Amino acid sequence: MGVLPQNAMLNFYESDLMSVELHEEADGKILILNLSGKLAKEDYALFTPEVERVVKVHGKVRVLVRMHDFHGWTLSAVWEDSKFGLHHFLNIERLALVGESRWEAGMAVFCKPFTRATVRYFDESKADEATTWIREGIAEEAQATSATS
Repeated sequence: MGVLPQNAMLNFYESDLMSVELHEEADGKILILNLSGKLAKEDYALFTPEVERVVKVHGKVRVLVRMHDFHGWTLSAVWEDSKFGLHHFLNIERLALVGESRWEAGMAVFCKPFTRATVRYFDESKADEATTWIREGIAEEAQATSATS
């Protein structure tokens, strides 16, 4: 797939198990993943190539994961998630997790050994703070890069 236009969104599919949407910002430097339902192995096959594409372009990316009515993973998806984390150990600079429940907050702690990213959890009521944090410094970085070009 080619580069998504600014503010474009991919809605991979909706099934009884899961709805996955991927949205790019800052020319692909920020990925926003909206999850609901239960994540299955097949979901990783759909969004992983997009993540790998933007990593190839930018080297490091920031990821904002918004979980709404999220029910976790199937057993095969847990394995895919582990492989994804190990494969992208160095590629994710910041990871913001936004959720609605206490166990989702625990995911931020669980993720830390699998990434060098700075990982933070935000309750749904503080979703704006997560967006601000994930975008922090991106505009300045882009200006510095264009000034040296």
